[in-house]
Amino acid sequence: MLRSRVLGTGSYAPKKVVTNFDLEGIVDTTDAWIATRTGIRERRVSVTGGATQMAVKAGKAALKSSDVNPKDIDLIVVGTVTPEMTFPSTACFVQAELGLCPGAPAFDVSAACSGFLFALDAADRYIRTGGAKKALVIGVDQFSRIVDWSDRATCVLFGDGAGAVVLSGEKGNHGLLSSHTHSDGRGWEMLYAPSPVQPSRFEEKCAEKPYLKMNGNETFKIAVRTMEEAVKEALASSGLDSDDISLFIPHQANMRIIKAMKERMNLPDEKVVMNLEKYGNTSAGSIPLALDEAVKGGRVKKGDIILFVAFGGGLTWASAVLRW
Repeated sequence: MLRSRVLGTGSYAPKKVVTNFDLEGIVDTTDAWIATRTGIRERRVSVTGGATQMAVKAGKAALKSSDVNPKDIDLIVVGTVTPEMTFPSTACFVQAELGLCPGAPAFDVSAACSGFLFALDAADRYIRTGGAKKALVIGVDQFSRIVDWSDRATCVLFGDGAGAVVLSGEKGNHGLLSSHTHSDGRGWEMLYAPSPVQPSRFEEKCAEKPYLKMNGNETFKIAVRTMEEAVKEALASSGLDSDDISLFIPHQANMRIIKAMKERMNLPDEKVVMNLEKYGNTSAGSIPLALDEAVKGGRVKKGDIILFVAFGGGLTWASAVLRW
């Protein structure tokens, strides 16, 4: 069977660090309050570039680690909800700046925090049906552009970052074993960000400044439930159970969500990747960034089974299982 195998990974996080103590001087909050409720102690903020620059740097690192000629990449998919332009897509800019194959399809996927897994799923379908041989898949977001820095309920949660993988269509047992994506637009008001150019039928809901809005308590409940369902679906589709998982890489949204998932799956700490303490929630960038850190940290070995799961605005949720 032809599968999408990961040849290399890469990531990028801006240099500027904003700590919880820094936020104490901006909004009515404390380091202890943020850390206890979210697990976050600092986040990165891009001040000299946007999503394109971060995506390019993560993509360049993934290409280098995969030892793939940029001209051999015949598909580019970027998961992001913070593009610098309405169009062209961030993927088109990445294609041009990295010197990837001219004429290859390049497009963005908008699925908020599930963006990377949606992009991964799309690239995998191209590869398995012969539409592409090698793909660059990137998750990137610059939420510092869309959070209200006077809103302590949301500004403490998010950061900027990007991660990328290079996929290759290969026969064998290694690669993406299963991938599942879901959406339910009925719940869009739980987590959204209005456009600066507001469509008329949403004017009443989106009359405020175009900052991210979130119903935290309800989002937490739905995130845990849908992510648990997505995990069960991924494992069942792959013929696996929790004991088979070598490494669990969930979307890095909140320490309490990750711990709830860990306990429901009965996984030990050493099998769970959690780096939101230093990055916060980087949306579509969180899973590939965490994967790259795990690879570079020696936590991933050939033959390992890696489980990914995410939840985001839309509402969207997704999961995937990969044999390294």
